[in-house]
Amino acid sequence: MVKHIVMFKLTGTDAERQAVAEAFRDALVALPAQIPVLKAIEVGLNRNPAEDWDIVLTATVDSMADVDVYARHPAHVAAAALLAGHRESRACVDYEM
Repeated sequence: MVKHIVMFKLTGTDAERQAVAEAFRDALVALPAQIPVLKAIEVGLNRNPAEDWDIVLTATVDSMADVDVYARHPAHVAAAALLAGHRESRACVDYEM
């Protein structure tokens, strides 16, 4: 089992970042029904203004190869496109359980 954890820092006003984050979250939580290798996904939106990151996601797949399948799937690519023009930073960790 592999956990794929990604954090995003967005650009824009608070309202813009919130709207983009919510649209992205909604697209991501729909992915398990569309991507067979994706066992689960959890998406959190930061509510602590003292912290810098806006979004965190944790996806669960069976293998590192499945991380690549997930990343290249058209539904995931479309969800990621929602961040176009709004993404300042991205951090990722993939680990085996």
